[in-house]
Amino acid sequence: MIDQGVQRPIARGTLLSVLLITLLSFGNKLSAQDGQKLFNDNCGTCHKVDKDLTGPALKGVEDRVKDKKLLHAWIRNNQAVLASGDPYFTKLYNDWRKTPMNVFPSLTDEEIDAILKYVREYKAPVAAAGGGNTPADGKMGESDNMILYGVLTLILAVVALVMLGVNSNLKKLADDKDGLPSHEPIPFYRNKTYIALITVILFVIGGVFVSKGMIGLDRRKNYEPVQPIFYSHKVHAGTNQINCLYCHGGAMESKQASIPSVNVCMNCHMTITEYTGAPIYKEDGTELDATAEIKKVHAAAGYDAAKKEYTSEGKPVEWVKIHNLPDHVFFSHAQHVKAGKVQCQTCHGEINNMHEVKQVAELSMGWCVNCHRETKVDFVDNKFYSIYEKYHNEIKNKTRDSVTVSDIGGTECQKCHY
Repeated sequence: MIDQGVQRPIARGTLLSVLLITLLSFGNKLSAQDGQKLFNDNCGTCHKVDKDLTGPALKGVEDRVKDKKLLHAWIRNNQAVLASGDPYFTKLYNDWRKTPMNVFPSLTDEEIDAILKYVREYKAPVAAAGGGNTPADGKMGESDNMILYGVLTLILAVVALVMLGVNSNLKKLADDKDGLPSHEPIPFYRNKTYIALITVILFVIGGVFVSKGMIGLDRRKNYEPVQPIFYSHKVHAGTNQINCLYCHGGAMESKQASIPSVNVCMNCHMTITEYTGAPIYKEDGTELDATAEIKKVHAAAGYDAAKKEYTSEGKPVEWVKIHNLPDHVFFSHAQHVKAGKVQCQTCHGEINNMHEVKQVAELSMGWCVNCHRETKVDFVDNKFYSIYEKYHNEIKNKTRDSVTVSDIGGTECQKCHY
């Protein structure tokens, strides 16, 4: 007969191993199958499912590209597919102003399939009653996953405690049957081993949350302040297709994108004195009196719409700044917009679909560095990068298919900190 003292450690170790493997397997399965979150994390900055953005709408992409392996290869490294001369993707690249797509070599086949499944099964969200804005894609999914992980961890912890209690009682019964002296099982809340284990777990969990909180200090993702005048980018940049550079002219030529003066607003609002478009709803679901907001612009400019003349000096609008970087960070809009040809939506999200602007990106150093590592530099007909003869020759000789921002020093500390 096998010694009971040998069986118990083996059984305990096997049980804990099975529980751990189950937890990890379940977590990996979720990661691979959560297509919406994968889409938001990797594709959502430049693509929408049902409409064009920085890149084309992805609905029906599997119908347009029948070769699944080719589609996977395009997502992982589009430059390699372009180098192969594939006619469909070459035409797509040319139709979209030869703007290179980010590469995603770390995505597995299962994760790409999950993204494609999400695109294939996507249904446009139904507007909430009262016209309130729909939460940003992915936000709810992340919350649901956190709850799921927490519930799963709690269930496994309870199961583990129950199994340990059962094991202790079985040991007592076995000792009683063999006539061996035994002691009453110690309650788990008095067991020093359990108390020490729970203490360590609480310290680890607390440390994780404290670390995340410290790292996230002054990172204001989703920051959406109330502005003195309700300015809708969705109406101006979206519905009316006003180019971003009309108001933010500094983005092309200087470090700051600049906030336009009220005189720029008056170029249009001297004649547009009332709003006649679709209803606009605030975050709380109440309908906005957009004409009243136009009157605030007139007041700031000192303009009398009835007399159609300026009657006072007016007063500058005290806009609340949303996107802020630390003072020790150098960032130039011209470097990104003009030289790098980066689209506004890359950092600011779907600004043309926002009524009230919020900070979409994290704007952390890690976020910037990852972008520099993955983003391909547009070398075609870009005189700004003419000094990099080595890379131009390598591309011409086909020994290199692309150049990232990191290749030209984009991850060197002194590029942003000096």
